[in-house]
Amino acid sequence: MSEAAATNMKLDQFVEIARGIEAEVGKVIVGQSDVVRDVIICVLAGGHALLEGVPGLGKTMLIRTLGDVLDLKFSRIQFTPDLMPADIVGTDILEETEDGRRQFRFQAGPIFANLVLADEINRATPKTQSAMLEAMQEKTVTVAGRRYDLDMPFFVLATQNPLEMEGTYPLPEAQLDRFLFKVNVAFPAVDELVKILDRTTGPTTPQADKVADGAQVIEMGRLALDTPIPSHVSQYVAHIVVASHPESEEAAPSVKQYARYGASPRGAQALIIGAKLNALLDGRSNVAFDDVAAVAPAALRHRILLNFEGQAEGLSTDQLIADVLATVPKLAD
Repeated sequence: MSEAAATNMKLDQFVEIARGIEAEVGKVIVGQSDVVRDVIICVLAGGHALLEGVPGLGKTMLIRTLGDVLDLKFSRIQFTPDLMPADIVGTDILEETEDGRRQFRFQAGPIFANLVLADEINRATPKTQSAMLEAMQEKTVTVAGRRYDLDMPFFVLATQNPLEMEGTYPLPEAQLDRFLFKVNVAFPAVDELVKILDRTTGPTTPQADKVADGAQVIEMGRLALDTPIPSHVSQYVAHIVVASHPESEEAAPSVKQYARYGASPRGAQALIIGAKLNALLDGRSNVAFDDVAAVAPAALRHRILLNFEGQAEGLSTDQLIADVLATVPKLAD
């Protein structure tokens, strides 16, 4: 997505398409409105999302449904311990031509799609996980010294199981930082579970219809980039990120005690673009402090690392993020 490119899309068009996406996803996915909102923000931003939760909560179904709603090339990669990098990016294969000569031809892997579902990404070894890094950051793939561009839009929606579950490998910090948001998927409430059972144990299964194509998704992202953000909101974002570092004078007491590392500059970028899209999804072109606070957990929870004491206390980074938001003042110009 080119930041310099102009867009002809208006706010009312953006809202109409976004409402349509949310409505179609809602035909299949029960509840989880915050999860759906965060994933849609990632897609419209051209970023990547990491969904974490125990098996069976509908993470894969949500991503598959989004693939049905968006008219994009979809692929699914099931990560397993024996998966190899070539199984993701592709490889050169030797084939014989009609005149009897042999030559290498590049066989593209499943990463060559617009919407890539990386299912249970933390069940693969670190070597295989690293095959995703170039694609996620540079939107290119290098095989045998040759570089291949990925088609736009391109985003990875990955699911992972909690690390305490058997057979998982922690994602490297460098790879975690490349996810725009990390979204926690919670167990549904009783009334939501009843609706899920009604939808999934009857004679018919709800189907979502297509709402938008790749060009519209790119235009919606450009509108977000074109949306101005007040200087005092930018200052607020900068102070939040600085306050997430334990060595900072602005850090909350809990951050100084329990955090090992704070958020990176990518965290600040995620807060800005996430806040812009959160405002646009609500039908507003003005970005407020509350938009930043709304996306802060998803934008920062995978970028703040706990120290040993924090892990021993059983703390979550969401608690530290809440303390940071409570500490950083909201100052207008």
